[in-house]
Amino acid sequence: MAAPKKSAVSPVASLEQQLAALKTQLAKARAAQAADAQKAIAGLVKEAAKAGAALKAAQSKLAAAAKKKTPAAAKSVAAAKADVAAAKKAADAAKAAVASAKKEVAAIKAANKLAAAHDKAVAKAEAAVAKRSKAAAKKAAAKSKVAAKKAAVKAKAAAKKQALKAKAAAKKAAAKKKAADKKASLRAKVAAKKAALKAKAAAKKTAAAAKKAAAKPAAKKAVAKKAPAAKKAPAAKKAPAAKKAVAVKKAPAAKKAPAAKKAPAAKPAAKRGRKPKAAVVATPAA
Repeated sequence: MAAPKKSAVSPVASLEQQLAALKTQLAKARAAQAADAQKAIAGLVKEAAKAGAALKAAQSKLAAAAKKKTPAAAKSVAAAKADVAAAKKAADAAKAAVASAKKEVAAIKAANKLAAAHDKAVAKAEAAVAKRSKAAAKKAAAKSKVAAKKAAVKAKAAAKKQALKAKAAAKKAAAKKKAADKKASLRAKVAAKKAALKAKAAAKKTAAAAKKAAAKPAAKKAVAKKAPAAKKAPAAKKAPAAKKAVAVKKAPAAKKAPAAKKAPAAKPAAKRGRKPKAAVVATPAA
C-alpha cells in the first residue's frame, strides 16, 4: 500500500511555529529566573541576619570585656574589638548582597514585565494584522467572485453572440446553397429541355433522312420499271419525261411509293430482248 503523500509545509509557517515555541520557553525561563532570584534573596537575608546576630554578640562581648579593669581585660577588649569589626564587615557585606539581590530581582521583574507588555503588544499587533489580512482576503475573495461572475456573464454573452453569428452564417449558407441548388436545378432543367429539343430535332432529322433514304430506292425502282414502256415511242426525246417522273418522285408526293407497285404491268415489254436503258437516264438525276 502506497504511503500517503505529505503536504508541503511553508517555511514561514514552520518558523512561526518555532518562534511561538521559543516564546513559550522564554516566558518559562524568565519566570524560573525570577523565582531563583527570589530564593537567593531569602538565603542572603538569612545570612545577613546571622551576621547581624554575630555582630551583636561581638558587641556584647566587647562591652563585657570593657567593664573589667584588669591587665588581661585590655587584651580581651582588643580581641573583642577585632571580632566586632569583622562581624560588622560581614554584616555589611551580607546587607549589600541582599540589596544587590533585591535590585537584581527588581530588574528581572521589570524586564519580565516589559517583555510581557511587549509580547502583549506584539500579540495585539499580530491579531490586528491577522484581522486586516483576513478582511483583505475576504475582500479579495469577494472581488475575485465578482470578477469570476462578470467573466462568466461576459463569456456567456460572447458564446451567445458567437452562436447567433454561427446561426446567421448557417442560415446564410443554407439560403446560398438553396439559391445555388435552385439555380443548378433551373440550369439542369434548361439543359435537359435543350437536350430533349436537340434529341427531338436529331430524331426528326434522322427520321427525315431515313424516310428520304427509303424513298430513293422506291423512286429508282419505279423509274427502272417504267423505262421500257418509254422506249415504245419512236422518238427518244421522251427521255426528259422520265426525268420528270424521277423529279416528281423526289417531291413530297413520293410518299405514295406503294402506288409504284402497279409497274408489273409493264413486264411484258421487258421480254423483247433489249435491256432497259432508263436506268442510265435516271442516274444523272440521282
